[in-house]
Amino acid sequence: MWKCPKCGRTFKHTNQDHYCGVAPATIEEYIERQSEEVQPYLWKIKETIHAAIPDAIEKIAWSMPTYWKGHNLIQFAAFKKHIGVYPGPEAVEKFADRLMEYKTSKGAIQFPYEKPMPLEFIAEIAKWCETGD
Repeated sequence: MWKCPKCGRTFKHTNQDHYCGVAPATIEEYIERQSEEVQPYLWKIKETIHAAIPDAIEKIAWSMPTYWKGHNLIQFAAFKKHIGVYPGPEAVEKFADRLMEYKTSKGAIQFPYEKPMPLEFIAEIAKWCETGD
């Protein structure tokens, strides 16, 4: 177990990413807390997902920007070298053939800052998360 020296919370992994203190209350606040270099990516992803699924509720869940409609549809978060998008395992499986150039895990996709952000593809994934079609 690792204890964060700043906030005192205990985690399974050493130096685990987390928020010290109070989590942001809104997606806008989450974005504003990130570095200036990362904020433009986050604003574009927020706008893209909102346009794709405008009826979804925007909220923070698990300290991440989340789009919700009866359940979490899709989430995203900033990291040092990438934006993580979390559409769930079914979506990662559905789009696996088009995700070959990105690092994925069970329910996550990593979009590195060094590549152009595939906003149309992210919108397509978000729509699929809402409808399953």
